[in-house]
Amino acid sequence: MPDHRHFKLHKPDGYISQFIYNSSRKKKVLSELYDFPDKTMSIGRLDELSEGLLLLTTDGKMSNYITSRKVDKEYYVLLDGVITQEAIEKMKAGVKIGIKGEKYLTKPCKAHILTSPPNFAPRNKRIRDDRHGPSTWASITINEGKYKQVRKMTAAVGFPTLRLIRVRIGDILLGDMKAGEVEEIELKH
Repeated sequence: MPDHRHFKLHKPDGYISQFIYNSSRKKKVLSELYDFPDKTMSIGRLDELSEGLLLLTTDGKMSNYITSRKVDKEYYVLLDGVITQEAIEKMKAGVKIGIKGEKYLTKPCKAHILTSPPNFAPRNKRIRDDRHGPSTWASITINEGKYKQVRKMTAAVGFPTLRLIRVRIGDILLGDMKAGEVEEIELKH
């Protein structure tokens, strides 16, 4: 059985969850952050604007397990406006979002308003501030991963996402890692 390597990364905003990008338009890729071994793949993705915990591995079976519905993924989201408990309850029950032109009902999830804002460094690209209206931090935990699902869920209940940071995958935490920091870890399932 081959020895596989696993990493956790605090993906900064402005990077895509790929190692190469073949286009005339320049994008920042993960290989610019660390000298990962050959055949390393990201486990799931975070879009270019999203930040936070990204796991990487050389083991395809581990990738399949972590992206399955068996593993929770928790996100802290900064929302446009002061989210209501009613909107939180709607997301918890499941909301209809668009996926590839079709309506999709999200699976029930965990969600709550954060009582105090998390202590993250400012984004590379500035987000509007409270002069443009109030905002709210919330936690959303899902075990599925449709394209831009959390952003679509918050928009579906009337509170668009301004900032999205994945803070946990299963029992692996982002912790106090700085943006761009990489740590080699052990993964088991």
